[in-house]
Amino acid sequence: MSNLVSYLFETNALRICPDNKPFWYTSGKIGPYYINTHFLYGSEQDAVNLLNFIDSEKGNKESLPKKVFEKTFEHYKSNEVYKNVIDEMITFIKENIDIDEIDYISGGERRDWFFSNIIANLLSKPHITIYKDLSMTINDSNFEKPIDKSELKNAKVLHVADLITEASSYLRAWIPAIKSLGAQIVWSTVVVDRMQGGKEKLEKENIKSLSIVNIDESLFKKALDMNIVNKNQYEMLKNFYENPDETMRNFLIDHPEFLKNALESDEKTASRAKLCIDNNLYNL
Repeated sequence: MSNLVSYLFETNALRICPDNKPFWYTSGKIGPYYINTHFLYGSEQDAVNLLNFIDSEKGNKESLPKKVFEKTFEHYKSNEVYKNVIDEMITFIKENIDIDEIDYISGGERRDWFFSNIIANLLSKPHITIYKDLSMTINDSNFEKPIDKSELKNAKVLHVADLITEASSYLRAWIPAIKSLGAQIVWSTVVVDRMQGGKEKLEKENIKSLSIVNIDESLFKKALDMNIVNKNQYEMLKNFYENPDETMRNFLIDHPEFLKNALESDEKTASRAKLCIDNNLYNL
């Protein structure tokens, strides 16, 4: 687990803001970290390259899963960070789930495929590729043969994902898609749980939710102990975890120049700052 924590920071998959410089989020709110779990593919550029490849091949849903598997498997053999992440995920799955009970592994468009395709192969389980429009492609573990949907009646499925936040993708797409096959997602394994209620929502659906890393106080303490963050950064992270809105409201009151500077910054930052003010997101 400590290796995975190091990799989160090393690849910028988890990026912490400098002292007194929280990030602007798309919503118009601010916070002390960004998460891009798919950067664990080795680096931001490696991850962008794979996303671009997926987008360029998405026109053929039948051949895409095999192409993604081949890409990720080649990368697994050549990139130490990605190989160690996948190996750690497999160890974690084996420690928490009886592998013999898993009939299929599923992954949803697009970032889940960074992890689900290769894990299905390495665990010798057939894979269900789920698209955002709820269509699916089902293949054997080597991505050589298609499997007919009729074979999935009563199948137990492990869904592998990069990240869980509020489980909205699960509830909107992944769970209904698998149910439409007469199968059921029984387990979910993610690299990172943002601890924003997703686990609880999955458990209400009778899905066992497993995460390797939780974005919580213990992770921030570990980052402090590893000298990845300093004391000031740690305090902001801890306070944000306990009460995000109040922590950021207090920051804006204590640092009035932050909002002023944002409004005079680049177009993207200025528009997010304006959103914050126009909607009075922090009741200032």
